[in-house]
This record gives sequence, C-alpha cells and structure tokens, in this order.
Amino acid sequence: MTEIPLLAAGLHASTVKKRKDAAAELGKSGNPSAIGPLAAAFPDPHPGVRSEIVQALGRLGDSEAIPALITALDDAEPGIRCAAIAALGRIRNRAAVSPLIGCLKDKDMTVRIGAATVLGKLGDPRAIQPLTPLLDDPFSEVRNSAIVAIRKLTGK
Repeated sequence: MTEIPLLAAGLHASTVKKRKDAAAELGKSGNPSAIGPLAAAFPDPHPGVRSEIVQALGRLGDSEAIPALITALDDAEPGIRCAAIAALGRIRNRAAVSPLIGCLKDKDMTVRIGAATVLGKLGDPRAIQPLTPLLDDPFSEVRNSAIVAIRKLTGK
C-alpha cells in the first residue's frame, strides 16, 4: 500500500513522461485508493497526461472514478473525451447514462460514435430517444453507431 502515495507523488513530477508513467502505474495497481490522486491530478496542463489519467481511471474499473470521468467529458481535447467515454463503458455503471447522452451532441464525430456505442452497451432504455437524432447525422459512422445502439437497446 505504500506504493500508492509514492506513485501519486509522481503525478506532480516536472516531466510529462514521469507524470504519464505515474498515472499508468496507478491504473495498473488495481487499487481503488489511486482514484483520489488521479482525479486530483486531472487538471494537468498536458493533454497526454490527462489522457493517461483517464485511461488509468478506466483500468481501475471502480465506480468511484465516475465523477472524475464525467468531468473529463468536458475536456477541450476530443481524444480525452473519447478516452473518458471508453473508461465509463469499461466501468459499466448506469450513473454514466445521462452524461453520455450529453456527448451525443458533441461537435466531434468520434465522441458521438463512442457515446452511442457505450450507451448501447449500458442497456439503459433512457438512451433510445436521445440516440434517434443521430440517425440523421451527416457522418455514416455516427449513423451506424446509433443504429447498432438502438438495436441493442430495443432488441430489434
């Protein structure tokens, strides 16, 4: 257990590589006590570090990480928003449904695709109606993701 505080200290290192490595190791630890330090370090100025933090939270697979991952859904970088969506899908908790529904209107198509895909996997029928407008999305990949999700949710 002493490794968590030591790794958490690495989240504040002077180099991006050390911060990313610390986040990755915390995610691999499997220890839910790593969630707090990871969440606290999320406002890192470097997108690579933020991405690694989000991935680490997803690897931990604990519902306690959901608030931090929901915060990450508002990140300026679409790749980080996508990583947060994937992490929420990995945790598979319906508490993420409403925030993921909000991602269906994201300006980035990969975010919309990810949100539709995860909503389909979560199996919550509240997502059916919000997914419907994606059937008219200008990108076929988004439309296809919405179709697959709606089919999973309706069984049709």
